[in-house]
Amino acid sequence: MKGFWKWFKKEAKMKRWMLLIIIGIILTCYGMTILLTGEQLGFKDIAKMMVSFVVGFTLVIIANIFMQKRTLELLVQETDKREEAKTGNVKSLIFNKKVYDEGPNIVVLGGGSGLDSVLKGLKNYTNNITAIVTVSDYGAGVSDSRKLLETLPLDDIKNSFVALSENEPVMNGILNYKFNEGKLKSLCFGDIYLLAMKELYGDFTASIEQSKHVLNMTGKVLPVTLEAIDICAELEDGTIIQSKDRIPEVVTEKVSKINRIYISPSNCMPAPGVLDAIQKADAIIIGPGSLYTNVIPNLLVKGVAKAIKENKGFKIYISNIMTEPGQTDNYSLSEHIKAIQEHAGKGIIDYCIYDTGEIIPEFVRRYNREGADLVEQDIAQAKEEGVKLLPRNLSYIDSEFIRHNPDAIASAIIELVCEDLKFKDMQNDPKYLMLNSRLKETKKKLKDTMETKPQKPKREKHFERPQSKFAEKYKDRIASIKESDEKALKRKQAKMKEKEKREKREKSNK
Repeated sequence: MKGFWKWFKKEAKMKRWMLLIIIGIILTCYGMTILLTGEQLGFKDIAKMMVSFVVGFTLVIIANIFMQKRTLELLVQETDKREEAKTGNVKSLIFNKKVYDEGPNIVVLGGGSGLDSVLKGLKNYTNNITAIVTVSDYGAGVSDSRKLLETLPLDDIKNSFVALSENEPVMNGILNYKFNEGKLKSLCFGDIYLLAMKELYGDFTASIEQSKHVLNMTGKVLPVTLEAIDICAELEDGTIIQSKDRIPEVVTEKVSKINRIYISPSNCMPAPGVLDAIQKADAIIIGPGSLYTNVIPNLLVKGVAKAIKENKGFKIYISNIMTEPGQTDNYSLSEHIKAIQEHAGKGIIDYCIYDTGEIIPEFVRRYNREGADLVEQDIAQAKEEGVKLLPRNLSYIDSEFIRHNPDAIASAIIELVCEDLKFKDMQNDPKYLMLNSRLKETKKKLKDTMETKPQKPKREKHFERPQSKFAEKYKDRIASIKESDEKALKRKQAKMKEKEKREKREKSNK
């Protein structure tokens, strides 16, 4: 009985159709009454009867159709927890079932926030996602939690769990929660959970795969290898760096570029399931992320690069938006592509998706203070690397950081898959219909976002590129920033000169 009254709640939006059915039945009955009770019907009576009957019958049919549609929408909202289902769109019923589970197989290789952005976007299109992540430390050293539990570096794995989860904030809070007191003090719950799963299933890879069901995730996460690897660098001046966290520091100190990256041990084997996932993939996504410490190391694990090159699907590199101090200082788009191909060989990338978004100068300036800058888009040189270039508006501001927009990345990837299905004359295939429908919704959302947010000025770079509409709008601000920097520099130089003169006078007086 309690469930019955739910149909009459305001949010159910069912009362209107019930009322319409009642009105339709009354009009139909009224028309039938005229026919049955009238002894001698004139033209006016017949017309009244016909209109009343037809209108009433039509209202009943229309109300029944919309009532059934609304019932399905309510079912979607109860059983489908994805974001688009909250709108009550009945199309998502189809999207959520078998077609969604049979969506394209996509493998994403990388680590860090770039990998997370790709996963967040793709999980709205398919359940068949495999994230292959690095297992190497980056930062100030091994955490207390790792030391006590003696686990592999799991931060990228945990972050991928978060990105593929249904409720990202809650999952992030749980997996990264650190105990502050008692016997578990300084231990991270995520490390404890993964260790418990490993003990339960007896295999690290199997335990991570099972986490898909335990944590209710979309897709699965695999470590690229089960061996603890060190990421090492050889600089152009011959310096060898054998610690991943020291690479940026030494590169900056030596003022020498990275010549090559290698992993130790060099013959480490891929984790079970990694090569199989790559072989079955319809699309393989490389990056975005730290070029030398998150992207390339995955390709150096034995057999990974070979499996990617042998795959017949799309091999896509998502270019970074910003350079990274101590790794890719002053790197252009072509240099990013060249570095990957020099380490993994030609044929590792078919397409490169790069950003043409608009970024407010103040945000770029903040990165400039840290030694980072926008990646130069040297299109002509990039084309010489034998890669097809796809310009897309990928960037957005997230908590004062310049990030890749998950929806924009995912739509660019799925658009390639849809075009391939269309080329194969599969426009009526359920997979194409589902992906194309979802793609249209995402593009509309991205367009609405761009229209409601203030436009941002084009990247001001030292290389030549076409000027966009907003360049004029922000030229005064850019000029003001330049002028402010120049004045500050002149003041600093004047103070230095004055200091030098003062020191000379003091020396001469002595």
